Amino acid sequence: MPTPPPVATRPGDPLRVAFLVYRGNPHCGGQGVYSRHLTRELTNLGHEVTVFSGQPWPVVDEPVRLEKIGGLDLYRRENPFRTPWPHELRSMVDVSEVAIMSSAGFPEPYAFSKRVYRELRDRRNEFDLVHDNQCLGSGLLGFVRDGWPFVHTLHHPITVDRDLELQHATSALRKLTLRRWYGFLNMQMRVARQLPRHLTVSKNSMKDIIAQMGVDESTLHVVPVGVDQEQFRPMPYIERVPGRLMTTASADVPLKGLTYLIEALAKVRTERPDAHLVVIGRPRHKSAVPAQLERLGLTDAVEFVSGVTDERIVELYAEAQLAVVPSLYEGFSLPAVEAMACGVPLVVTTGGALPEVVGPDGESALIVPPKDPSALSNAIVRALDNPTLRDQLGEGGRRRVLDRFTWRRTAQGTAEHYYLELEANARRAHDAGVAR
Repeated sequence: MPTPPPVATRPGDPLRVAFLVYRGNPHCGGQGVYSRHLTRELTNLGHEVTVFSGQPWPVVDEPVRLEKIGGLDLYRRENPFRTPWPHELRSMVDVSEVAIMSSAGFPEPYAFSKRVYRELRDRRNEFDLVHDNQCLGSGLLGFVRDGWPFVHTLHHPITVDRDLELQHATSALRKLTLRRWYGFLNMQMRVARQLPRHLTVSKNSMKDIIAQMGVDESTLHVVPVGVDQEQFRPMPYIERVPGRLMTTASADVPLKGLTYLIEALAKVRTERPDAHLVVIGRPRHKSAVPAQLERLGLTDAVEFVSGVTDERIVELYAEAQLAVVPSLYEGFSLPAVEAMACGVPLVVTTGGALPEVVGPDGESALIVPPKDPSALSNAIVRALDNPTLRDQLGEGGRRRVLDRFTWRRTAQGTAEHYYLELEANARRAHDAGVAR
């Protein structure tokens, strides 16, 4: 292995960052969004960032570089759970990836971690540190063993997703399948406990990571994520559509609470027949949502929108009288800060970090308990019937975003921890040398 060069540790010195994202889908979930905007702002601060990603590939902005760590792409949208051809299996990692998928597991974090370590292990002289975005595959421990400075972002414990899905499972077979699918969590918890520095996005996530994953509190540090406040902005020249509600649910998993919002919409329409909902996302395969809409007579009152540009999403926010985040749990909530940045009044639940993100009830959002369609519908009706309240909430949300939640602030906070980890890594190396 090449001898690593001296690294800069003074705050402000430019750093060379290897940024890892095991799947970088820019259109589904937050990993692609976080990776794109954080790496761009890090380069704007003067750092040099190379993103190493598995499929689906992320979008990156120049001068960020992208190096593709190709896997078998077993979950591609046009052919999910595909069986690869024999000639595609070129290594034991490939064989393991297929074997785990074939036994109902989720192999991507494990397989990516092995591939990216293999790619980078002899390139230590090219980078000052590694930053991983919630892969936590066992291959990443190779970087720690080799003495690389290593920072990891853990948005929230996926144990929450697993437990909520198990609670909503309707059969023993479904529970068995879910337990197998989430089997990767055992690996992630084991790896997380061995990494030297974690960034997480809220105090609530930090508390849950400690409680549910057993991560040492001293390794956890809060750096909130942000929003592009110039892209997500008010559009006062666009007229709001009476009764228009909007929510973002990239997949209608139980965690996001979409079914509770739909129940609430049925109640709202008894008082406000013009109320209707636009969902940014699509129902997943075998979703219960279409049957729920049919049962409640809401088929024509709910529209799913997907595959649109960010600019169109901003226009949809501008058309909405109210945005709703009905989640049972959020580690942070990009949809909430995007709505706030657009000056849209919000109704949210107390799920996870949402109160931490939006502030006190009535400041930039009305806050209700999760899993409570009646409370949700009452808050929606209250906001729809009160234009002054809506204006106050929208203005308060925009102010809060500008004060707290921009990607520049996220990048600055992240870079501070890069320097701290470089210093800590140098101390560990010195202490190990003295011990020998």
